[in-house]
This record gives sequence, C-alpha cells and structure tokens, in this order.
Amino acid sequence: MAGSDPAPFLSQADDPDDGPVPGTPGLPGSVGNAKSGDPEVPDPEGLQRITGVSPGHSALIVAVLCYINLLNYMDRFTVAGVLPDIEQFFSIGDSSSGLIQTVFISSYMVLAPVFGYLGDRYNRKYLMCGGIAFWSLVTLGSSFIPRERFWLLLLTRGLVGVGEASYSTIAPTLIADLFVADQRSRMLSVFYFAIPVGSGLGYIAGSKVKDVAGDWHWALRVTPGLGVVAVLLLFLIVREPPRGAVERHSDSPPLNPTSWWADLRALARNPSFVLSSLGFTAVAFVTGSLALWAPAFLLRSRVVLGETPPCLPGDSCSSSDSLIFGLITCLTGVLGVGLGVEISRRLRRSNPRADPLVCAAGLLGSAPFLFLSLACARGSIVATYIFIFIGETLLSMNWAIVADILLYVVIPTRRSTAEAFQIVLSHLLGDAGSPYLIGLISDRLRRSWPPSFLSEFRALQFSLMLCAFVGALGGAAFLGTAIFIEGDRRRAQLHVQGLLQEAGPTDDRIVVPQRGRSTRVPVSSVLI
Repeated sequence: MAGSDPAPFLSQADDPDDGPVPGTPGLPGSVGNAKSGDPEVPDPEGLQRITGVSPGHSALIVAVLCYINLLNYMDRFTVAGVLPDIEQFFSIGDSSSGLIQTVFISSYMVLAPVFGYLGDRYNRKYLMCGGIAFWSLVTLGSSFIPRERFWLLLLTRGLVGVGEASYSTIAPTLIADLFVADQRSRMLSVFYFAIPVGSGLGYIAGSKVKDVAGDWHWALRVTPGLGVVAVLLLFLIVREPPRGAVERHSDSPPLNPTSWWADLRALARNPSFVLSSLGFTAVAFVTGSLALWAPAFLLRSRVVLGETPPCLPGDSCSSSDSLIFGLITCLTGVLGVGLGVEISRRLRRSNPRADPLVCAAGLLGSAPFLFLSLACARGSIVATYIFIFIGETLLSMNWAIVADILLYVVIPTRRSTAEAFQIVLSHLLGDAGSPYLIGLISDRLRRSWPPSFLSEFRALQFSLMLCAFVGALGGAAFLGTAIFIEGDRRRAQLHVQGLLQEAGPTDDRIVVPQRGRSTRVPVSSVLI
C-alpha cells in the first residue's frame, strides 16, 4: 500500500527536513547533507571520470574561454573608445553614432537563437571556431571603409554579431558541463570578469592605438589578429564534455534534447528564467548606454568646464576620457563581479534566495549613484568619476550571478537555447536600442536649444538620466525572481536526476517515477 501512495515519496524527495528514500538512488540530498536539497557533488576524480577531462585541463579550458570572452568585449568597445573620431570622419550626429552599436546588437540578437539551437544539438567547439574566424575577418574589413560609405560600416558591424552569437550562447554551457555547485560559480565569476575587463581594454586599446598610429582605423585592426590566436586555442585545447553528465547520478537515464518548441514552452513557463532575464535586460540597457556614450559625455563635460578644447572637424579628439573610463570599467568590473559572487555565496548558506536578492540590491543601489554622476558633471568632473565608479561597481555585481541562476533553473539540454533567448530579450529591450534611443533623445533636445557646446552637454546629460529609471525597474524584476527561485531550481534538479518528467503542453501535471512505475501528480505536489 505504501507504494501506491505518492504523498510520502514526494514529500521526502522535496522536503529539506526529510532524509533520503530507500531505493531512489541519485535523489537530491540523498548523499552527504540530507538537508541541502542539492545533488551530490562529485570529487575531482569523479568529475574527471564523468567528463573525461582532468581538473587541470578543465581549468585551462575556462582560461581559453575567458580569453575569448575578453576579446569579444574588447572588440565591441574599441569603437566606443574612438567614437568622437568616427563621428568626425563620417560627419554623423549622435543618432547615427548610436546606430553603430544598435546594428551590431540587433544582428547578435537575431543570430543568438540560431546558435542556441545548434549549441544544444551539435559540437559546440567547432561552432565557436567557425563563428570567431568569421568575426575576425569582418572586423578587419571594417577598418578599410572610406568616409563616404558609412552604411558599409554599419553592415560590417552587423556581421560581427555572428561571432559573438556563436560564442556567448555556447561558452557558459561548456563551463556548466565541466563543474558543479560552488566550483561552477567560481569558474563563471572568472569567465565573467572578462566582460568588464575586456570592455575597459577596448576603450584603452582604442584610444592608445589611435594615439600611437595617428589614425583611428588601426584601433579596429588589433582584435582580428588576437582572434586568430583564439581559434587556434579553441581547436587545440577545448574538449566537448557530455551535456549534463556532472549533474546526473550514475544510474540516471541520459537527457535527450526535446523539440525547439517544447524548449520554448518550458522556458516561458519558468518564472525564474523570465524574470531574471527581464532584470538582466535592464542591466543591458544601462551598460549599453553608458558603454557608448559615457566617454563622449565626459568629454563634453570637460569642454563645458573649460578643462579641454572642443572636438572640431579635422582635429583629433581628446582620448583621455576614454582611457580613464576604460580603467574605471576594468576596476569596477573585477571588484563588482567578485563582490557579487562572494556576497551571494555567503548569504546562500542561510538564504536560498540570495542570488536574485544580491542582483536586486546591486541594480537598485546603482541607480541613485548613476543619477548623481550625471547631475554633478557640470560642477565637478572628479565627483562624476567617483559616482560612476560606485554605480558601475554595484551594476557589475550581477554578471556571474545571473548566468548561474540560468544554469541551475534550466536543464542542461536547454541551456544554450535559454542563453540565446536571454540574449534576445536583454538586447531587444536593452542595449540593441538604448544607444540609439539615447542619441535620438539627445538630438531632439539639441534642436530645441540654441547651438552651443553647453546645449550638446545638457542634451546628452538629460537623455542619459533614463538609465537610472530603467535600473530601478530591473531591480524590481530580480525581487520578483526571488519569489520563484527555490521551486524552479528544485524542479530542474529533479528533472536532471530522472525523478521528474514533463507532461504534454496541454497538461499541467508531471510524471514522477515511483518504485518501478510512473505516477502523474500535480506540479504543486512536488514543489511544496
């Protein structure tokens, strides 16, 4: 009779106060700390047997992926580092300048689902090699465009999105298949250090290479050579681990990919994934706007304060603000990512909702400091830099945490697709349009005022204040994520362990294997 009653079995599988159930190997919490609710964490030798990759080689693979991630963001923000020169060369305004980043992000966004689908089904190593090789060639070609062909620059920047889409949707899933638990969080933090550091190096490389060569075109010729090195490292070092093996128990059935539409339905019904993606969209909106416009805004602030001459047609624009902002981006990125991961790791011991709460605190805390950095720019450039430093540090706290949330609330065979659609959402509503929107608002405001350097500064200042409001909205989305995070994480763990199977799209019940037979029960019975 006990075998026919699903309630005791289900409560023992999910209730953190109960121990393991005999005869259910691989049950989360059945080994080690029965209260953890987490799957068993293999030791290094166990991980090597599962993945076929030694711990040292796994760390080397993460280093290669980190280098390529750094290179991607370095290339993306090299353009921002020489944006005043590009405006002078092509004789374009703020809205056209914002379009450079918007076209790139739009292409990246459209191609991400394609590579997400391929990354869940085919060899991820070779997909990344092909994408990065293509990206390197297109980036090199964009540095030879004549001044009367601005549309061609837009086209090449759009094609650069192929390389980023092939990499950003796939690389985190490789890390997820090599490490588990706290090891995965640490490796993801290393991987995401490359985003702010690469962004900062993009500003620095763009401004310094331009100064040394006397021509901004040479700034776009640095990363293609490094891209060739990246392809060689990928081909020679990176190995393809089995998907989801480190999270399955040895006697659990392997996970098989489902249809693309089934993946989309499952992701749409995962509130933690949807809300955390909306929160990350706010991060993308703010960082995309600041990445492109902050150096130009700081330059205009110095012009208004009389600290630097204006950038006139035919003259080389001052690159000191791009250099300083690049250094700030590097420092705040390293500090923010490391701080966010460490705070989350410590709080997670007492609060299972720590990850989204830390993300919410970072976004809600950054909003007032970013607003103050804009408000103080006409009075003190030093105060502006201080507030930017604090605001960007808080903003950077969520990079690695958001990626970790996705990896533990989505099953392994859907992770590349989930990465892809998080990219689509965050860029569609975030940094695909925010640089152009900020530039468009700035141009509209300038038309209503008499032409002057002060009006140029004020127009960009007021348009950038939108970022503080969007950041606050993102914080609210992460607070919503905290409501659902425990149930969605437990659901994914049960699925990976083979203890939960999805029902059809018209049924809100699930199938739970129980001592040799399957029992269909409501989802709420498993998650209570």
